[in-house]
Amino acid sequence: MATGPVMLDIEGESLSTEDRALLAHPQVGGVILFARNYRDPAQLRALVTDIHAVKRPPLIVAVDQEGGRVQRFRTGFTRMPPMRWLGERWDADAAPTLALATDAGWLLASELRHCGVDLSFAPVLDLDHGACAVIGDRAFHHHPRAVTELARAFMRGMLMAGMAPVGKHFPGHGAVQGDSHHELPVDPRSLGEIANTDLIPFQRLARHGLAGVMPAHVLYPAVDDLPAGFSPRWIQGILRGELGFEGAVFSDDLSMAGAHAAGTPSERAEAALAAGCDMLIVCNDRAAALEVIDGLGERPPAPLSIARLIRMHGRAHDMATALGSEASTARAEAIRARLAEWPGQGGGPSCA
Repeated sequence: MATGPVMLDIEGESLSTEDRALLAHPQVGGVILFARNYRDPAQLRALVTDIHAVKRPPLIVAVDQEGGRVQRFRTGFTRMPPMRWLGERWDADAAPTLALATDAGWLLASELRHCGVDLSFAPVLDLDHGACAVIGDRAFHHHPRAVTELARAFMRGMLMAGMAPVGKHFPGHGAVQGDSHHELPVDPRSLGEIANTDLIPFQRLARHGLAGVMPAHVLYPAVDDLPAGFSPRWIQGILRGELGFEGAVFSDDLSMAGAHAAGTPSERAEAALAAGCDMLIVCNDRAAALEVIDGLGERPPAPLSIARLIRMHGRAHDMATALGSEASTARAEAIRARLAEWPGQGGGPSCA
């Protein structure tokens, strides 16, 4: 059975009978988890095991676990700083901060992999232009070079822990004031302006460890009359054609207000697939998810998409060693001690 193109959510801390039936549908290929699905590491591990057992190849289990204010699993996990904190340290002393970024990426991914979670939608590659509150301190920095170098280091740590990095929000969400959860933001800049700023991290990382990309529900009318997540120009022409990206493209949540311009849930799904997305995220709206699945019918997934998505599964050979040995546990404790310099740091050991 091939990996289907739809990633959806579930309601609780365990799978209901309805969940199991829906996840077994051929068009479903992944599950995105939220805070409501989490109680403690043992419960999370059991839930992920159940999800993975639904079908073969197993469903991809994902989460938004960036650090700072976007961290779905908290109690029992290291409280990670927002990425801006690393950017501020980079300004003061770049070399040790890059090493810390690698360690932070390793720790974040290791804790998730130890519980079986395949991937986190991280790192954020947006630039912090000081305009967009929904991005803000989630971004490493305002300067493209700083974002690129810190993200590269963070990704290196994720890869060491067996997790594929997913950069977001292509080609950049940081220069708009609007929040795409609630509206369709518009960025009036030219392609040249974007290419010389926000596009640089994506350009430099596209062939250097970036396994996945999530486009923004943002409209760039000087480039295309379709939002980036529904735009063949952005995804096929620029991301794949000009930047040479060969990894998986995940739509941002199709239930967000920023996606509504593309029509009904089924029409949004068709538009995202036509634009070049490999996996469609539809969450917090079960009716919309069902409409998307029904609309896809019995259509087989694209072979290239299947190949790209298979590479997004967590690497099983790393899962046992990431936090399962004395040496790796000692490393994790040392990293936590360094992250404790962030004033908001707290929490205990992960998935023990």
